[in-house]
Amino acid sequence: MTQSPPRPRPHRVELLTRDGCAICLRVYAQLAELAGELGFDLVSTDVDAAASAGHPELRAEYGDRLPVILLNGSEHSYWEVDEARLRADLGR
Repeated sequence: MTQSPPRPRPHRVELLTRDGCAICLRVYAQLAELAGELGFDLVSTDVDAAASAGHPELRAEYGDRLPVILLNGSEHSYWEVDEARLRADLGR
């Protein structure tokens, strides 16, 4: 019996946000559309909620630049989606 090669795991895009951030909502909508097209996993994390839950590191590091986009755990861009760069980085 032949075993098929392991299926590659999709990239993970995490959007760091905070409640009441209108730019965050716009960026999330843009990323959600791209996720449907490009097949990456999209999650959203409210940095203030994370801090209240005992994890202040995201708010401490990124709280003044929201929204921030992390690609596979590393900062990719902030304030807006750099779509050309994101497409290129997802293709690697």
